Amino acid sequence: MISKMLHICALAALMAACGGAQQKATTDATAKAEPVGPVFSADSAFAYCQAQCDFGPRTMNSQAHERCAQWIVGKMEQFGLHVTEQRATLTGYDGTRLLSNNIIGSWRPDLTDRIMFCAHWDSRPWADNDPDPDNWRKPVLAANDGASGVAVMLELARLISSDTTLNPQLGIDFICFDAEDWGTPQWSDEPDDSRSWALGAQHWADHPHRDGYRARYAILLDMVGGQGARFYREGFSLRYAPELVSRVWAAAQTVGFGGYFPQKDGGYITDDHGPVNEVAHIPCIDIIPYYPDCDESSFGPTWHTVLDDMQHIDRTTLQAVGQTLVQVLWSE
Repeated sequence: MISKMLHICALAALMAACGGAQQKATTDATAKAEPVGPVFSADSAFAYCQAQCDFGPRTMNSQAHERCAQWIVGKMEQFGLHVTEQRATLTGYDGTRLLSNNIIGSWRPDLTDRIMFCAHWDSRPWADNDPDPDNWRKPVLAANDGASGVAVMLELARLISSDTTLNPQLGIDFICFDAEDWGTPQWSDEPDDSRSWALGAQHWADHPHRDGYRARYAILLDMVGGQGARFYREGFSLRYAPELVSRVWAAAQTVGFGGYFPQKDGGYITDDHGPVNEVAHIPCIDIIPYYPDCDESSFGPTWHTVLDDMQHIDRTTLQAVGQTLVQVLWSE
C-alpha cells in the first residue's frame, strides 16, 4: 500500500456545504432501487485471497511475484477474459529496477462502452508501520493490502462469465496494477515522494494497454477485506467523480450493506486512482477503508505490518464490497 496522506479536516470543510443535498439524493435513489444481479460469493473471494497469499509476499522481482502473476492470468483466462500483460522495467524510489507487470483482463474487448475495475497486486516489501522495529524490513504478506482487491475482481469476473443477465453491450476491464507499494519506507532517510507510489498505475496511465483506451468510469479497490472496515467517501473520488461516489454508496444501501459505506467523508489519499484520474482522464473512485479511531493507522491496525495476513480477512467485508459492485454493474 502507499503512504497515503489523509487531510480529514480540510475535506470536511470542503464537503460540508453539499453534504446534506448529496445525502438526500442518495436516500431518494436508494428508496426507489431494488437489488439486481447474482449473489457475490464471499467464500469464493476468500479462496482467491488465500491462493495469492499461498505464494508468499508478492514483492517486486521475486519468484512469488512471478508465480502469482501466472496464477492471475490463468484465472482470468479461465473466466473467458482476454488477457494482456503489460511488462515494463520501472525505477523505485531508491533506484532499484523493478520488473513490473500490469495484468489486464478484458470482457468483450471489442466493445467501446467500457467500465474499469482496478486493484494493485504487489506486496509491500517492508512492514515499516509494524509496532516492532525488528519487523520494519520484513515483507508484508498483503492479504488485505493487495490480495483482497484482486480477489473481489476475480469473483466479479467469475460471475460475469456465468451470468447472462449483464448488459450485452457493456465491456469490462479488470486491471491489476503492479509496483504500487514500493513507495519510500518510513525508516528511509529519503523524503517521501508521492510519485514513488503507484508506479504501475502511472506507467499504465502514460501507456494504456490499448491505443486510445477509454472507459466511462473506473473503481479502484484497495484493502477491501479487513476486519472492522468502513469505507468513507474519499476526497479525490469526490473531486473527480462525485456522481459515481453517490451511485456506489447508494448501491451499498440497496443491497443491505450501507453500514459498511457510511455517508461520511474520509480524506484525500495518494493511490492508483490518481494517475487514472489526472493522466488517463477516466473518472475513478477509490473504495478504501478509514479507521478514525485506530491508533496504529487510519487504514487499520494491520496496515504495513506483518499482521496483514488471512487471519485478519473478513468474509463479510468482502461480501459487502462485492455485492455493492454487483449492484452497480448489473444496474447498467
